[in-house]
Amino acid sequence: MVKVYIRLFFRNLMATLLFVVFASCEGKQTGGNGSTFIEKIESVFEDELPDAYEPLNAMLIIPANPAPGEGFRILSTGGSNIRKAKIIVNGSLGNLESLNHTSGNELPCWRIDDFSGSPAGKFQATLMVDKKEISTLTFEITAWEAIPQKGVVWKTTRGWDNEMETIYSAWVNALFRGSDEQTSWPALHEVTQNKDCNFLYNYLSLGEDDPMSKNKVIMEPDCADNPFFLRAYFAWKLGLPFGYHVCDRGYVGKNPGTGQWVTNESSSSKTNTVLAFNSFLRRMMDGVHSGTARTALNNENADYYPVALERKSLRPGTIYADPYGHTFILVSWKAQTKDNPGVLLAVDAQPDKTIAIKRFWKGNFLFNTTEVVGEPGFKAFRPIRFDDGKLALMKNEALNESAGFVPFSLQQKKMESEVFYHSMERVINPKPLDPEAALLNLIQALHEQLMVRVKSVANGEAYLREHPGTVIPMPSNANGIFQTGGQWEDFSTPNRDLRLLIAIDAVLGFPDRVSKYPDDYNISKSNSTEEIKYKLQSLLEKKVSELSLSYTRSDGSIQELSLAEILQRREAFEMAYNPNDGIEIRWGASENSNERATCLRHAPPYQQKTMQAVRKWFSQRLHPPT
Repeated sequence: MVKVYIRLFFRNLMATLLFVVFASCEGKQTGGNGSTFIEKIESVFEDELPDAYEPLNAMLIIPANPAPGEGFRILSTGGSNIRKAKIIVNGSLGNLESLNHTSGNELPCWRIDDFSGSPAGKFQATLMVDKKEISTLTFEITAWEAIPQKGVVWKTTRGWDNEMETIYSAWVNALFRGSDEQTSWPALHEVTQNKDCNFLYNYLSLGEDDPMSKNKVIMEPDCADNPFFLRAYFAWKLGLPFGYHVCDRGYVGKNPGTGQWVTNESSSSKTNTVLAFNSFLRRMMDGVHSGTARTALNNENADYYPVALERKSLRPGTIYADPYGHTFILVSWKAQTKDNPGVLLAVDAQPDKTIAIKRFWKGNFLFNTTEVVGEPGFKAFRPIRFDDGKLALMKNEALNESAGFVPFSLQQKKMESEVFYHSMERVINPKPLDPEAALLNLIQALHEQLMVRVKSVANGEAYLREHPGTVIPMPSNANGIFQTGGQWEDFSTPNRDLRLLIAIDAVLGFPDRVSKYPDDYNISKSNSTEEIKYKLQSLLEKKVSELSLSYTRSDGSIQELSLAEILQRREAFEMAYNPNDGIEIRWGASENSNERATCLRHAPPYQQKTMQAVRKWFSQRLHPPT
């Protein structure tokens, strides 16, 4: 049995950000008699928040059952003062000294102290800050043997509470620390197999995360599965309850509904706990889909619940469900500084099972509440209680700040897209931005998005080179083109290209945005908005001519394109997502150009006809309801 004993220390829990958005959460539309008003927001620097925002202090022994002589670690979580803490471990033979420690500076802050092995016995670890006892943890070092799994996937030993939620956030943050938008992995289990980042690596002492182990965890989720896989992995390790609902997909006018609840207490014929867990994940892949994350915001049977657009609510582990079926998991905040905008990073999974880091911005995170299926937005996993041996989902009213949970909020319900993005900009950048730095940041984000597309298009090209004469089947309608399975899902890029077009619009429209919202930016009063707009337009033209990418043409030669050329080709990207077209067409080469002369492959005429019919969605920058 996992032995985790945690004592809480409450102190100024989660001070409120000075963040106010005056907008109807019941869906007033701009224009006519309705209006949307966004008040100038007074705020504070993100790097000031740690002193005011104090997450719960919690501790965890790693592994669950240290054996005599085996080195062990102690995880501690809390506010910014955790970095200055001291860990004292006392046993029958005296005190044990920490060999070294690693820390994370985001919220919740965390640190991991390493200790050398010790003889069997009972121990107490004490977390000290400024000579004050903050939290204690008792644990035992003893020989043990793995007990075969019987009857269920894994037994629940305790329920989710605010301590476990804090440790979960710290684990997600630690798991992806040091990653940026150029970071990716072939599969999720390759992330958890990194023992330097995964502090639950081999936590059960079964070799479950050892790449060379015969029985190891295998995780290859798609984007809808990815949050559930991470949550299930953490819950399995710590004996926490976990479940998912089998949902329908809904349709415009009807939110996806929740059906059967499948939990870790489901029956399993596997006696090996690792194999039982892997089998459960495979079953879950058949039950979770793009509609699961978009159930009604007030549905108390949903696996997720909505949270407010506030820094204290959007912590690592929070889910973002976009209106069209894609999901992200927040992993890291990079605070706004005097010279650089803030960055909010998330991780997602692609149809080919790759895992990658993405930043929050309009080009990646789509938001819309009109003519979509379900209710999108930022959400957290609904905690599952374990009372009297029974599992129960927590109700909305119980998810509040006084209980230590991220509060339930309907702020995003029917929120207008402009209000959503403006609100998030204020959360990520509490202080007015330098407009030039903000523009350069957007251009860099667009360039990084294009670099990821280079890899995706090359994957499709490589497949068709290896299978000459193959024509990848294309769905016959817009819904199918944007959401389907098989080879089309693996190698086409309609969703990526729609996001790319939205991203291009965001970059090109930035000078106008500064003119519209001058209070969002640090602009000298001596400069008119027209002067700033002209200066930004000049900077934009200069920067996009300096950045470039390259791709391999059909004849093997390398084609370099500047970002400026990509912007000029944006209309071509409305028809550039079909892998049956040659790579020159995929990158928007004009029909009679030298660049396109090497193109050896074209999509069949019937597919081109369908693409023309679907093009309106790209030109309007809209996604068909899926």
